Amino acid sequence: MTPGPDLQQLINTIKDDTGSDDELLQLATAASTISELTSTGDAALGFFVDRARGAGKSWVEISAVLGVSKQAAHKRFADSFGTKSLDRFTPRTTAVVRAAVDVANGRNQHFVGAEHLLLAFFTQPAALATQVLVGRGLTEQKLHEAVELVSPVETTPPPKPIDAEDPPYTRGATHVLQGAVASALTLGHNYVGTEHLLLSFYRDTGGIATKILIEQGLDEDTALRDIRGLLDQLAK
Repeated sequence: MTPGPDLQQLINTIKDDTGSDDELLQLATAASTISELTSTGDAALGFFVDRARGAGKSWVEISAVLGVSKQAAHKRFADSFGTKSLDRFTPRTTAVVRAAVDVANGRNQHFVGAEHLLLAFFTQPAALATQVLVGRGLTEQKLHEAVELVSPVETTPPPKPIDAEDPPYTRGATHVLQGAVASALTLGHNYVGTEHLLLSFYRDTGGIATKILIEQGLDEDTALRDIRGLLDQLAK
């Protein structure tokens, strides 16, 4: 196994990055660096947990490898997606996530599913994910119709709208939101854009939204190729 940096190497790196002998500046750099390492480590661990789940491994097997209880592993990697989890999300990605609540409310549904996240892309026309969808002929109307076939609009509104500050995400939506961080990590990015959110749909091949994407002709390889193309254009 490739060893990580030892304590002295990490200290030297922090001092070099600070570019100053001021102790408070070095402390600030250290705090930022450690936070970044922790977040990246968590995302990397989540990536491999996600792969294990996709390969059919149970939470009992995963928790045994991690050395924690099944409940602890499940709570950390599957149960929730809080507002703090949006820290690395770009403004457009955050807007899409929040718009998914409006989509769900508009469909009189009392939960936020992956299909609502998919439809919410169209609230951000300039987003890379939306450009990929539209570029492949997956218009807002076409996807609305596809979602309607498998998850019709409820005729009776729920007693109260979904709380935008604490949305009841389905397991599928949670899986997509958490997986977006791993998708970004895979591409070597330190932010979570709408393109990473789109790629994350393919981590759950049994999900409603994923099936719709594939049935509409947008598989993972095509989506990734289109995203890379758009990123290359932006880099020029």
